Amino acid sequence: MQSHDLTLAPQTDPTFIYRPRDGLYAVDMLIVAVCCLDFFTWLEANPSDAAAVRRQFETTPRPTDVMLTLFTAMGLVAQQDGVFHNTPAAREHLVKSSPWFLGPYYASLKDRPVVVDLLKVLRTGKPANWGSQKNEKDWHQAMETEEFAKSFTAAMDCRGVFLAQAAAKMVDLKKHRHLLDIAGGSGIYACSFVAHHPHLRATVLEKPPVDKIAAGAIARRGCTEKVSVVAGDMLAAPLPAESDVHLISNVLHDWDEPVVKQILAKSFQALPPGGLLVLHDAHLNADKTGPLHVAEYSVLLMHSTEGRCYSTAEMEEYLREAGFVEFHFTPTAAARSILTARKPG
Repeated sequence: MQSHDLTLAPQTDPTFIYRPRDGLYAVDMLIVAVCCLDFFTWLEANPSDAAAVRRQFETTPRPTDVMLTLFTAMGLVAQQDGVFHNTPAAREHLVKSSPWFLGPYYASLKDRPVVVDLLKVLRTGKPANWGSQKNEKDWHQAMETEEFAKSFTAAMDCRGVFLAQAAAKMVDLKKHRHLLDIAGGSGIYACSFVAHHPHLRATVLEKPPVDKIAAGAIARRGCTEKVSVVAGDMLAAPLPAESDVHLISNVLHDWDEPVVKQILAKSFQALPPGGLLVLHDAHLNADKTGPLHVAEYSVLLMHSTEGRCYSTAEMEEYLREAGFVEFHFTPTAAARSILTARKPG
């Protein structure tokens, strides 16, 4: 990682470079549906809700939701009153009885490791090993090893150099003094926020061994006077209580709904009255018809973590349940966005 002015934006937009990596497994999900499940042929004869899809293919809720959201965003299925049906494009090209059926075009790819793993994830709901590597642990276990943690944190850091400042520019923090970056990785977001809001101080909360990785990265950026690191597990203990802003960036998408609700409840408990919660993530739109970039990314998350991308409507429901009010949504960069909420007071 390089040290440079975190308020300096690149002259070119790297979104077109982000997208192939974010959507890497979306094609494999299509292969699963066409070549392993013959999903579209079945759906043509049986327009169904998500529960019926799960019963037919013996799949679990989280990955089934991701699959249906992807195909909706791709324009292959449409939903009306909760019932999914094929679009004309799927009817012509992905149903076996059609003279324009393209299933054989994908058939030779059905044994790709990611295809095999996605089918398992659909059936079990459990994430596959990172990158479908047989000698690697799943993401959450792998992050407990120093070698993988360094590699993964570096990957998120280089992504964050661009995404963090796009997020920092969109939040008004004039009335706030201290930001807690929950599961903040390398600290790139905390560093960028204090660079854009000079009055602000920040603390990065991270589990070992990432806490030490973060401390080193923050020092190399020359931000130690304003950004500190505290070791802690956001799921195992109450959050530190000294901050009036919480930042949760690219974290909730790693977890299933019960854990997402747990994290939001912990944030609400730790924030003072009037405290601000800033959620930075790749959010689906309210009716889960897109954006396609986010629906594609959700497949990668479904494969390798316990999570997925959530819609703005889902997230507002979880925030409201936790006690938050005053929701505001703001697009940032590379199909990411910010959703803010406030604790009453």
